[in-house]
Amino acid sequence: MYIPHSYKNENIEEVKSFLEQNSFGILVNQVDGKPWATHIPLELDTDANGKAILVGHISKANQQWKTFEQQKEVLCIFNGPHSYISSSWYKEEEVPTWNYIAVHVSGTIKILSEEEVLASMYKLVDKYEKNSTAPISIDSLSPKTMKQIKGVVGFKIQIKSIEAAYKLSQGRPEDHPKIIDALEKSGDIGSVAIAKEMKK
Repeated sequence: MYIPHSYKNENIEEVKSFLEQNSFGILVNQVDGKPWATHIPLELDTDANGKAILVGHISKANQQWKTFEQQKEVLCIFNGPHSYISSSWYKEEEVPTWNYIAVHVSGTIKILSEEEVLASMYKLVDKYEKNSTAPISIDSLSPKTMKQIKGVVGFKIQIKSIEAAYKLSQGRPEDHPKIIDALEKSGDIGSVAIAKEMKK
C-alpha cells in the first residue's frame, strides 16, 4: 500500500487496537491466477509463542481455502472510518480530498484443526455476544447446529507486516477546526468518526 510518510501510523499498539475494533476485513490471495477476496471477521490474537496472528474461517464451499497450502502468502485489508473533505473548508483554494483509516496486514496462512476452529469460535462468539441483551454461547447450541462447524475451514495467519494509513488532513493543521466542525455537523457516521480521529 502506498502511504505518504505523514500518513503512516507506526504506533503498533494503536494499530492493534484498531484491528481489534475493526475486525471485519478482506482476505486476499489468488485463485487460478486471479485475485480473490473474501469479506470475513479476522480476529487479532497471539499464538503459543506470544506472536501476533489473525484467526478466521470461511465456508468449505468457498474455493479460496483450497489454495492455502500452495499459496501461503495472503493480504488482509481492514477499513476504518472515511469521509469526503470539501476544499470549501480550507482557508486557501485547493482540491477536495478524502480522509480515511486503512490497515493492510500481510502474512502466511495455515489451516487449523477442527478443535482449533472450535476454540476460535468460542472466542469470536464470546467477544461479540458480551454486549447482547440475551447473549448466547457456543455451549448453548444444539449438536445439530454445531454440525455446521464441519462446513467451514479455519485458519491462522502469522503476521509478517502491518501497514497503517491514517490520512487525517495532517498537512492542513490550520484548517482542522473548520474541517472538524463541518464533519461533525454533517451527521454522517463516517464523517463524525473521522472528526473524532482528527481531534486525537
